[in-house]
Amino acid sequence: MESVLPWRLTRPLALAVGFQLTAAIYFTVGLFTTTPSAYGWLPLFGSVPVATVISWRAAADGRTYWRYASAGIALIGLGTALSAFDNLTGRQENQHIGGATALILVAGLLAFLVGLLRIPGARRTSIEWTRFGLDIATVLVTVVTFSWHLAYPRWHHWSVGGTGDFAAAGIVVAAGFVCVFAFVKVAFTGTGLIDRRALHLLAVTGAVGAGGGALAPLFADKPHLNVTHVLLPTTSLLLSLAADRQSRATLAGRPQPRPLTRRLSLMPYGAVLATGGLLLFTAAERAPDMLVVAIGSVTVTVVVAARQVVALRDNARLLDDLDARQRELAHRAGHDALTGLANRTVLAREIAAALADDPDGVTVALIDLDDFKEINDDLGHPVGDELLTAVGASIAARLPAGNLAARQGGDEYALLLRGEVCATLSAIAAELRSPVRAGGHELVVEASIGLAPARAGDTAEELLRRADVAMYEAKRQGKGRQVVYAAAMDQRTAEQSRLAADLRVALDTDQLTLHYQPIVTMPGGELHGVETLVRWTHPARGPISPAVFIPAAERTGLIVPLGAWILEEACRQAVRWRDELGDAAPRTVTVNVSARQLREAGFAQEVAAVLDRTGLPPGVLTVEVTETAVFDGGAALTELRAIAALGVQIALDDFGTGHSSLGLLRTCPADVLKVDKSFVDDVTEGGQQAVVVAALIGICEGLGLRAVAEGVETAEQAAELVRLGYRYAQGYHYGRPMPANEIAAYRPAPSLAGLLPSK
Repeated sequence: MESVLPWRLTRPLALAVGFQLTAAIYFTVGLFTTTPSAYGWLPLFGSVPVATVISWRAAADGRTYWRYASAGIALIGLGTALSAFDNLTGRQENQHIGGATALILVAGLLAFLVGLLRIPGARRTSIEWTRFGLDIATVLVTVVTFSWHLAYPRWHHWSVGGTGDFAAAGIVVAAGFVCVFAFVKVAFTGTGLIDRRALHLLAVTGAVGAGGGALAPLFADKPHLNVTHVLLPTTSLLLSLAADRQSRATLAGRPQPRPLTRRLSLMPYGAVLATGGLLLFTAAERAPDMLVVAIGSVTVTVVVAARQVVALRDNARLLDDLDARQRELAHRAGHDALTGLANRTVLAREIAAALADDPDGVTVALIDLDDFKEINDDLGHPVGDELLTAVGASIAARLPAGNLAARQGGDEYALLLRGEVCATLSAIAAELRSPVRAGGHELVVEASIGLAPARAGDTAEELLRRADVAMYEAKRQGKGRQVVYAAAMDQRTAEQSRLAADLRVALDTDQLTLHYQPIVTMPGGELHGVETLVRWTHPARGPISPAVFIPAAERTGLIVPLGAWILEEACRQAVRWRDELGDAAPRTVTVNVSARQLREAGFAQEVAAVLDRTGLPPGVLTVEVTETAVFDGGAALTELRAIAALGVQIALDDFGTGHSSLGLLRTCPADVLKVDKSFVDDVTEGGQQAVVVAALIGICEGLGLRAVAEGVETAEQAAELVRLGYRYAQGYHYGRPMPANEIAAYRPAPSLAGLLPSK
């Protein structure tokens, strides 16, 4: 590019400079002596073609304005040539132009104007455009006033000619001032499409063209001179410089937009000073055009005053916007972005203020939505967000004045309650039980609520902690419950925390072992399978019951790694039995899986990976879940179906004690039903329990499921179950949980002969 630059740009530009110097020399000499008029026209016929060519080349990168500029200068050159012809042939005086010439010149100016208006400028508000327009009006009035004052002494002599060309010249001058406005508008508005320095040069070009044309009467006493002799080469040179700047910017890379300039901000005040000074000068000289100068000065002052009014209004608007923005930021700093409720910071502050005012009447409640994770997993986070927003609005709507609802994060809300709380919480609980519409779904949610009444000396942090402890106790007891904090809960929570910490260590230090309880066939009691049960012997506390440490693992999330360890170890043991015992090995190995594990995305893939690592056939493994774990469907049921698709058997534990056991059989891919011990205990007594047990075996036979009676402790129970049709059982009558090495020595329980009815 650099090698082309001097030939394409520098050489034509040098020609333009040469023509300008020639015209300036001729015009300067003409001011002091009479020179042939023909010589004054010659530089024009060189400068105009050069400017036309340079402008046309500047449009090579798709910036079409330069084509309009090229056409405009060409038309002005044509009009000037016609004016020269009229002057040299005597058809017009040297300082005058005819109607046809004026039309061509106006067409050239309009070409410039159209091109300028096609340049997209920076976006501004209506107030900014008003202020900008007043600034430009100030500059134009000032230029016109000074031009009038300079030209007025010779205006009458210049305008007399009798051919009507005075009006034509006025049209050209007026059009020139319109172009000045357009040039300055674009130059100071800012755009990335045209080089900014090139725009500034275009503004100067317009100003010289229009202002110079208005000063033509100054040379009325020199008929051999025409202002065009120096004006057109000058404007051609300025246009050439602008186009040259654009071409260089194009070769160097795409022009980058710059910040809007504020150079015009001082122009109005400079205009006031200039016109005021001119007014004082004309008044002192008692010039005959003092009235016009005074009008111009007053006009400039009024326009600047109007600009100040607009600026003050704009400043007031900006201050209002700033104030509104500050209020918005303050609101955001204290409120949850999703629900609009107060956040933790505001809640803690308000609780502290309430405690300082009247601690006896303050209660903090913590509300946690049950099974919200399943909604997020099944229906997506947008639906979950809509649900959180709707629930937050419902809670806030039920609070009396003076109370506060806040979002703690996730699906947890906190309430600051004053005075009587029972009616308020009853209203909130009733509202939560109503269906909520979110994302096109009708959702029914339940919530666990923990309450912490304040006592003397309490802090906001302590109240929130107690409410959190009570809320977790409500979850432990079941869904949709309200629990008031009691000191014993802290002991239980602390104990669970200690247990969880010790359990984490136990996982890493081989303190855990697996025992296996036989599942037998009846009536003979032969070994059919085993259920895997975890045991923990603490190095300091000794054996710890699963009923104690499993809830701690559930609450802390340790149930997930604990369950993964149990699954892997049970599968490895099943493979060892098959290798060591052959056909005498348990045909099925049952592993309990918690609801928390089923909610973990990818749990089915984890089961598949364990089967692959251990080499255990999928049909040997039985995954046992409680019916409450999959009652609500969702992600847990999806994972369970994926596990069944692997060929793994599914057992429903504690069947008959849940919400809707029979309905669950239509959706859950069950192979085994384990009838809860509570039904088996009284099966020999007849009555309702026996009826339920008999009904369940009928259902299993009808659906092709295997029924396993749990908790069989006596031979009489076993005999009655056989009579009812049961063929599988487990319980202390057949064997207690035992280490893996004792399974090989298992022998059937004593015969039921004598207890069974004769055939």
